[in-house]
Amino acid sequence: MALRPYLSDREDGVTETLKKGTRVTGADRARLASDLQKRYNAGESIRALAAATGRSYGFIHRILAEAGVTLRGRGGATRTRAKS
Repeated sequence: MALRPYLSDREDGVTETLKKGTRVTGADRARLASDLQKRYNAGESIRALAAATGRSYGFIHRILAEAGVTLRGRGGATRTRAKS
């Protein structure tokens, strides 16, 4: 399966743009998972990774989960009890 590199200002990335619905298996999937894991752990969001690769949020989430990545929480305000 031929994969096209995506256009980005990242020099070190090996993530590729894939046609939606294209199956990613074997060595290609392992390489994609490794790159996504590095980028996610460096602080990129799942949504940013999805946009950069042309894949869905769910696909990126699933790849990261399969790779054993500890996913970050959603963030935002949290409710805490007022201190007395």
